[in-house]
Amino acid sequence: MVVLLIGMMLPIATTLAQEVGVDAAAVQAEAAESVTLGALLKQGGWAMYPLGLFSVAMFYFIIRNLLLLREKNMLRQDLKEQIEALMRKRDVKGIRSLCAENDSLITAVLDAGMERISEEHEYDSQHVMEAIEEAGNEQMVIFMKPINFLSIIGGTAPMLGLLGTVSGMIKAFSIIAQGGMGDPGKLAGSIGEALITTATGLVIAIPAMFAYFLFKNNFIKTMSTMGRLVGHYMNIFRYAKVD
Repeated sequence: MVVLLIGMMLPIATTLAQEVGVDAAAVQAEAAESVTLGALLKQGGWAMYPLGLFSVAMFYFIIRNLLLLREKNMLRQDLKEQIEALMRKRDVKGIRSLCAENDSLITAVLDAGMERISEEHEYDSQHVMEAIEEAGNEQMVIFMKPINFLSIIGGTAPMLGLLGTVSGMIKAFSIIAQGGMGDPGKLAGSIGEALITTATGLVIAIPAMFAYFLFKNNFIKTMSTMGRLVGHYMNIFRYAKVD
């Protein structure tokens, strides 16, 4: 009979346990839904304000680099036939005028070489290539600056989040030292501040570093292609036969 009674009570107990589990899960889900984004940001404390600025800056530099670092805008393949035609004529003024009207990476570098030719009134390959190399380095610094800002954001955001974490843990230990163990709400608030700032710093840093390496590698590839094109144009100028 004992075995029979246990067998009869076991399904009932299982059903009750399942109902209790469902109710507990429902309460937890309702509590999670009640936590809004604004509440989480407020709970993060002072560190969320600079992290918010970092997130805005990250989106700005990503969008800026997407618009400016397009290969077709920097290499201007649409001007290739015009440049080659002027190079065959050795029309230095025409090339410089075309470069001035179409500002881009390759036209800025090419204009530097043409400027050196106009200054010396003759073609000296060593001097011209020095001018092109100097202009290329200058353009690299200009274009790499907004890319490097993403690296700064990606490296600084986690440290700022960690600083917020340390601040939150200091508050938590201060509450414990004051005998606040009996009030879990105060303790949970400080621990929540610590965890939210760390998570926010990582959420900002991961896409920032991904975008940094993506833009950097694409720009290096574009610079290599630009060097090949400029060399091609200068060879046309060098071996051009002008009647």
